[in-house]
Amino acid sequence: MKIAILTSENQWFDIYAHDLADKLGGIPVYTNHQDIKLDNDVLFILGYHRIIEQEILNKNKHNIVIHESALPKGKGWSPLFWQVLEGEVEIPFTMFEASSGVDNGDIYFQNNLSLTGYELNKELRHEQAKLTIQMCLEFVDNYSCYLPPSKQVGDESFYPKRTHVDSELDINKTIKEQFNLLRIVNNQEYPAFFEIDGRKYKLTIESC
Repeated sequence: MKIAILTSENQWFDIYAHDLADKLGGIPVYTNHQDIKLDNDVLFILGYHRIIEQEILNKNKHNIVIHESALPKGKGWSPLFWQVLEGEVEIPFTMFEASSGVDNGDIYFQNNLSLTGYELNKELRHEQAKLTIQMCLEFVDNYSCYLPPSKQVGDESFYPKRTHVDSELDINKTIKEQFNLLRIVNNQEYPAFFEIDGRKYKLTIESC
């Protein structure tokens, strides 16, 4: 089986992509879909943030994405973080076939990530990567068991894209009330902050 990985450079899955590649026998890792010249049986598209032309997808037998929600519920951006913010500790992951629509491809299988409720951003990403790798290996090892994929069923919902303004704390709420927000902020890229009397202050969080 010819397999490859496509991920965005310097994004969250980039550091884990080569671990998955090694586990799959040293398969190639791409950071630009236009660099993929050969046809593949499976292209895992993980943490990739560019639009892929249909002609590129057509080269591969399977173009597989993993989305951290129970599709069709929770389509869109940052589903893991939105659900953590909502207080969820059981996060469904869905492996599905990439398509021209937004997270609307046919589903191969689903799995759940169990959280303690205390993980911070880096730990959440690490757990996300671990389950993502596990699901990819499961698909390859038991390929025939997951074919054909199933159509999505149920009412769809969408999460919007998170930006730095979503990391703002409410000075009138307690830390405990906003702990889930503090769990998902990134101390470097989108840190927690608050404003008081026209002045803005940045907070960082780490476990100790």
